[in-house]
Amino acid sequence: MANHASALKAHRQSLRRRLRNRSNRSRLRTALNKFSELLNTGKVAEARQSLPSLYSLVDKSIQKKALSENAAARQKSRLTRRLSQAEAGANKG
Repeated sequence: MANHASALKAHRQSLRRRLRNRSNRSRLRTALNKFSELLNTGKVAEARQSLPSLYSLVDKSIQKKALSENAAARQKSRLTRRLSQAEAGANKG
């Protein structure tokens, strides 16, 4: 454990940041899981409607430094591709 006042304060700050970061990541992962669940159950129209809000969450996670810009771009690209594949599959069958 830290002994100096500055180290104690830094530790308190790191604990607060950790909680904040966990909350941000958890919110994003929950939304991603809900989107995946919509696609897996065949609710493609609902998934299409939820995509803008999901993009918004990904963009907010960039601002909060929970995701890097490249990781967020990759995530959004994969989400769009999965939705397109699901729509193509729904149109076939």
